[in-house]
Amino acid sequence: MPELPEVESLVEFLRERAVERAIVRADITAISALKTYDPPISSLAGLLIDDVQRHGKFLDISAQGIHLVIHLARAGWLRWREEQSTALIRPGKGPIALRVTLDDGSGFDLTEAGTQKKLAVYVVRDPAEVPGISRLGPDPFTLTAEEFGAILKREGRVQLKGVLRNQSVIAGIGNAYSDEILHVAKMSPFKPASNLSDDEQKILYDAMRETLTDAVERSKGLAAQDLKSEKKSGLRVHGRKGQKCPVCGDIVREVSFADSSLQYCATCQTGGKPLADRRLSKLLK
Repeated sequence: MPELPEVESLVEFLRERAVERAIVRADITAISALKTYDPPISSLAGLLIDDVQRHGKFLDISAQGIHLVIHLARAGWLRWREEQSTALIRPGKGPIALRVTLDDGSGFDLTEAGTQKKLAVYVVRDPAEVPGISRLGPDPFTLTAEEFGAILKREGRVQLKGVLRNQSVIAGIGNAYSDEILHVAKMSPFKPASNLSDDEQKILYDAMRETLTDAVERSKGLAAQDLKSEKKSGLRVHGRKGQKCPVCGDIVREVSFADSSLQYCATCQTGGKPLADRRLSKLLK
């Protein structure tokens, strides 16, 4: 799933290529992806793109008071074309959910792989009309260390992994970067948020800022199609079950859930003790 660094990089990519370009047409091909009806998606035609922004993991393309807001979900992606295809695309056929064509002939397709169709497209007058945006917590890049500490105290015994992933608590961090942040901080994903000392709060805050900043910096200047591979190559533990931890050489381990999993290094994060199951684990301190 694209998270804050990838969406931030897409924002920069689109600012360079799409701002001050007019939208010629926007064709929705996956009806289930379009979550709004007023204004209609046809209202984008003829509008000049004036900005591109990020709200958590949402991409916001602003065009003269109308916002095309996109959430790529787990399997969605934006595919840029210097020469957008003029071929007709049939609704419900293939991976393309939305095709946007600009006045210089360029444009992009929103695609979604797999059978679980969760990619979401909104056309609104105000981004706050999107339910997911109105519920967002603060952005990691705007949080102070003191505000972050207050969040951890407020969340009580909620596990650190859950705090970092909760979009209503902190916006933009998902499954992958929460694993990476906790590995950098050398903390168990199951540790309760309120159990952290002041020093540990600062360590986790610094790890969050460092991990996300590094990921954004690595992605700068890359083409949209290269961002996914860059994300994978930069991860130290997430998605690397069975491989060696780049810090200590121990084997990266995994805890599986119904619809997701987390990866961690026992030596770096849990005092060498494997986490067998989040419900059975006693590594809460």
